[in-house]
Amino acid sequence: MTLRTAAIFARRELRGGLRGGFRGFRIFLACLALGVAAIAGVGSVRSAIQAGLEDQGAVLLGGDAQAQFTYRFANDEERAWLDDISTELSEIADFRSMAVVPRPDGNDRALTQVKAVDDAYPLLGEVELSPAMPLSEALDGDGVVMAPILADRLDLAPGDTVRLGDKDFTFRATLETEPDDVGGGFELGPRTIVASAALDGTGLLEPGTLFETEYRLRLPPGADLDALAAEARDRFRDSGIRWRDARNGAPGTARFVDRLGAFLVLVGLSGLAVGGIGVSSAVRAYLSRKTSVIATLRTLGASRATIFQTYFLQIGALACFGIVIGLMLGAALPLLFAPLIADALPVPTLFTLHPGPLAEAAIYGVLTALLFTLWPLARTEDVRAATLFRDALSTARTLPAPRYLAATGALLVALVGLAMAFSGTVELTLWTAGGILGSLAILAVAAMGLRALARRAAPAARGRPALRWALGAIGGPRDEAASVVLSLGLGLAVLAAIGQIDGNLRAAIARDLPEVAPSYFFVDIQKDQMPGFLDIVEGDPSVHRVQSAPMLRGVITEINGRPAEEVAGDHWVIRGDRGVTYSAAPPEDTRLTAGDWWPEDYDGPPQVSFAAEEAEEIGLRLGDEVTLNILGRDITAEVTSFRVVDFSTAGIGFVMSMNPAALEAAPHTFISTVYADADAEADVLREVADAFPNVTAIGVRDAIDRVSELLAGVAEAVRWGAAATLITGFLVLIGAAAAGVEARTFEAAVLKTLGARRGRILASFALRSALLGAGAGIVAIVAGLGGGWAVTTFVMETSFAPVWASALGIVAGGIAATLLAGLAFAWGPLAARPAQVLRARE
Repeated sequence: MTLRTAAIFARRELRGGLRGGFRGFRIFLACLALGVAAIAGVGSVRSAIQAGLEDQGAVLLGGDAQAQFTYRFANDEERAWLDDISTELSEIADFRSMAVVPRPDGNDRALTQVKAVDDAYPLLGEVELSPAMPLSEALDGDGVVMAPILADRLDLAPGDTVRLGDKDFTFRATLETEPDDVGGGFELGPRTIVASAALDGTGLLEPGTLFETEYRLRLPPGADLDALAAEARDRFRDSGIRWRDARNGAPGTARFVDRLGAFLVLVGLSGLAVGGIGVSSAVRAYLSRKTSVIATLRTLGASRATIFQTYFLQIGALACFGIVIGLMLGAALPLLFAPLIADALPVPTLFTLHPGPLAEAAIYGVLTALLFTLWPLARTEDVRAATLFRDALSTARTLPAPRYLAATGALLVALVGLAMAFSGTVELTLWTAGGILGSLAILAVAAMGLRALARRAAPAARGRPALRWALGAIGGPRDEAASVVLSLGLGLAVLAAIGQIDGNLRAAIARDLPEVAPSYFFVDIQKDQMPGFLDIVEGDPSVHRVQSAPMLRGVITEINGRPAEEVAGDHWVIRGDRGVTYSAAPPEDTRLTAGDWWPEDYDGPPQVSFAAEEAEEIGLRLGDEVTLNILGRDITAEVTSFRVVDFSTAGIGFVMSMNPAALEAAPHTFISTVYADADAEADVLREVADAFPNVTAIGVRDAIDRVSELLAGVAEAVRWGAAATLITGFLVLIGAAAAGVEARTFEAAVLKTLGARRGRILASFALRSALLGAGAGIVAIVAGLGGGWAVTTFVMETSFAPVWASALGIVAGGIAATLLAGLAFAWGPLAARPAQVLRARE
């Protein structure tokens, strides 16, 4: 018989047999559709954000292109070239400062990110203020505008005086919309905008002060962006210029969205894996009901291949239908909720039909459907013509033929390989795939162990009939335990791992960091201010530790004479400018891992000590040469040592430290960390700010709060992704409960015939569900604790302690889910009349 014959049989089955049995495939369709919809939805939202960033790239950047410098303004040659290639040019200086509001009972202070703008700003977009007025009017006459949160914190009203550095300004309005606010990346302080010309007399932009200048350009129509970028690199290779154009207006945001989206898609794959369990269970149940039909076809001469093709085509058609439903949902829901999503996101979005994520979700759906249906379909070959018994499939061999095992392995490799290609994160994909497969293996073993434990415990439950019946059912030949533990356990394990990681990270931030972190970072301390600064902080009895270091910022441009990007790729150390210090002797607590520190009186060619972990990541070796551009000057230094740098303490930590002769002649300032008693921190800040208005204080607790907010948002997004996995698992539970209705009906009929009351039978059903749910929850906790420990210890490199509140919640959730699913399908079996049920079994 040919494939055409199998297609005829399949079409007849779909028209006839499935018309009565389609109810059994509702869970099949729902599991597949939900998994595909989750992946398509996440991918569609990610594509909408990426499209929005690309469409609004010029607005986010503030122009068609931007040239950026650290510590300085463009020189005459650079400015002339920028004027020559542009039709409009806007100069901006960006830096941190303290905003001080004089009060009769003491000054109020807050950290702010200041943007000093010229008359051309903004080149694109509009600045919206409250009360409404043009930005030029608000900034006229030493006026400032501030972010609402900053104005509220300082209790400012229009007309109030606010001091920046040594100069008083007039607060005019709150900043409601800043068109280029996303392009700047992460900022510790709320925004203040001031006119560049008004900075004279503030003392804020002294030589060595930490600031950046940005030159936003409007380019002539048709300008060649690639050619301009190449010209900027070639013309000003040694000046430290950083060039960006509108094609990448907010690189940090785009990178974050892309990576978070890829991770959420991988989380969605775990939901699809759970759905695959439901798909496999539905196919097994359907083929079990078709045993007599398969045996009859074999009797009439149908070959094994024809039988396999017949049901492969049927299941394939249904799988395609489920995938199409999922794609429709994944495409429609983001469009339906586009206004809500756009309002909740701080970045522009462009919602439309994005084919890429839909195609990705479809491929995942097809491969998952093949992976989880091939094995049960292969078992149709075990039905012999002479076998017309109902349970023929249940007595078939456990493993299918080798060719099906090989095909299953190939599908698994293809699924993981495509996931690596789509996500672009090979290591994360492999860890995720390994975690899913490992969890499924642990859960499968746990399900077998639970059945064995139930069989052993059943005799001990004599005198408690409901419990003994429940244990007997769990340890019996049916696959209910495996379906419940696998489907519910994986979803709960994902949530458990997220809960443990989130809880431990929050605990590390809230508990550990305050013990080791400083109270303040003081930056922009001029060299001649250091003696007075140290007199204040070291003379305060509430201050128990002070660390200070000179600080410059530079960009790593070359490694061993090659462009840094070619050697280190996209490593964070070469992405943008990094802090650099110098020291004649190794600072206190310095631990070298390789090489030697230079002599204290060394004045030879530049040498650099590099952070050991980062050096290993980018492939540095002792004797390599690193070129840094500092204040437009290239400095090539030999790597002479590696040292341990612990950034987790939130203290002073520099990736690079150089010998003093290499840097001390350059304009620079000092940074200092001050460790003080919590109740005295405000007094310390007030003394320093009153003495040195130009010095900026960064409160570590405020910085930690900002980071915590970001982490909370990420954790919430991941929880929503894991919720899709849990919903899919609940659907599989419902499918398992629905598939067991017939068996429970027969069981209830027998028990009622033997004199059991309905209440006791219902208690048995409830205990069965509760025990299975508790088992799934406990296994999920073990898997979640293991995953949480691994991520916390090896990825985040912090201590791990179980978060028992989250763990107990997982167990309670597992019990509640199985009880709900089990009891929902218990009333039918309880209501059935024993005589009718037993007569039908004759």
